Amino acid sequence: MSQPRFKRVLIKLSGEALQGDRGFGISPERLTTFAAEIAEIQRLGVEVAIVIGGGNIFRGVAGSTAGMDRASADYMGMLATVINALALQDAIERLEVQTRVQTAIEIQEVAEPYIRRRATRHLERGRVVIFAAGTGNPYFTTDTAAALRAMEIHAEVIIKATNVDGVYDSDPHKNPDAVKFEQLTYIDVLAKNLKVMDSTAISLCMDNRLPIIVFDLHQAGNMKRVIMGEKLGTLIYASEAR
Repeated sequence: MSQPRFKRVLIKLSGEALQGDRGFGISPERLTTFAAEIAEIQRLGVEVAIVIGGGNIFRGVAGSTAGMDRASADYMGMLATVINALALQDAIERLEVQTRVQTAIEIQEVAEPYIRRRATRHLERGRVVIFAAGTGNPYFTTDTAAALRAMEIHAEVIIKATNVDGVYDSDPHKNPDAVKFEQLTYIDVLAKNLKVMDSTAISLCMDNRLPIIVFDLHQAGNMKRVIMGEKLGTLIYASEAR
């Protein structure tokens, strides 16, 4: 059997990914599917960390545009990510895979506070670590949290699960002529203003040469295929690597 391409990965999972066809909240079926895929790659010996969003419950930017104070709205969004993290933890542990949830804001009754060395030790012991509450600061997205945590734990790659099979020059759901990119540099993403991750997250990855793979989360088995090194989706990396 071939070996996984990556030893330690960080998976960026949006909150919307958990809502399925419901349009809000958490779909038990979708949660079970993701948990099974995560458990499968963990059993391959891959060290798995996850940053999860909260857009299926509350999005801070949307709250601020409705007149709410941006900081208050962002803190509400952070709490939404904690709800998602606990749901995902439960689903994964039902598959007999040990997990830990670490939060950037302290909620000691339900999760550990984020401590980098403790997170790394959990990964080394084969536990799936789920990072919640973003960076713990308003005005920063969970994309930025994913880039930051990936670098702190020395992940080899960020795997961003999305609703499309890669990065396009426009929304393929709205434009049937949208062009898919197989590979992009960080500069390409910033210059073309492609909505892969926010500019702060892309800049962090660029400064630290951390590759990003964007793939379709709805195709069963894609997560494992990416981990095993199959060329799926879109690879974003440093131009010198070409």
